[in-house]
Amino acid sequence: MKNYWCMLLLFCSAVQAQTSMEAKQLLDRVAEKMKTYDNLSFDFTYALVNQKENIRQETKGVITVAGENYRLEIPEAIQIFDGQQRYTIVPENEEVTISGADSEDEMVINPTELLFFYQEGYDYHMDIQQNVSGRQIQYVKLIPANQEEQMAYLLLGIDRSNLSIYRLIEIGTNGTQTTLTVKNFSTNQTLASNLFTFDAADYPEYYINN
Repeated sequence: MKNYWCMLLLFCSAVQAQTSMEAKQLLDRVAEKMKTYDNLSFDFTYALVNQKENIRQETKGVITVAGENYRLEIPEAIQIFDGQQRYTIVPENEEVTISGADSEDEMVINPTELLFFYQEGYDYHMDIQQNVSGRQIQYVKLIPANQEEQMAYLLLGIDRSNLSIYRLIEIGTNGTQTTLTVKNFSTNQTLASNLFTFDAADYPEYYINN
């Protein structure tokens, strides 16, 4: 799998001219709310489906984010980013890969980018609203400005009550659909001081690949 999200500034004026102002204002409110948290964590489920190719992949995990630092845990691996280096720990292979902040990897998502990815590179419009267990989820449709993208569009589901991200759906041009659903969203928790620290002494038998 690949990372799907990137964080930068706001749209250029040419793209804004094609954008629903209601959708833009809602996304801006979400971004501003996210910036007020010292840290946040959530469980998630992730599914990739391509019915034409008979492919279905699923995983689940937990993410904790504080500033640029994050810790991502899925059944196959743990990934820690301390603001400078990324440590991907794979118990099955007894291997740790150390890489820089800008390197490509195969983890499901970059959680620090999930929170603000929509602020550049998309034309966006209001889509459907759904009632999910009493929560009013408003979807915003994001269409990539770059026509060479491998995605046709994204649907970002936002919980109107607390301006948090509930679900992200990507529809690929090849028919692949990926869905990330956020659960148990919590903020401003007391975190262990070493949560975003990698200590090689904890993995004495592992191969360190850097």
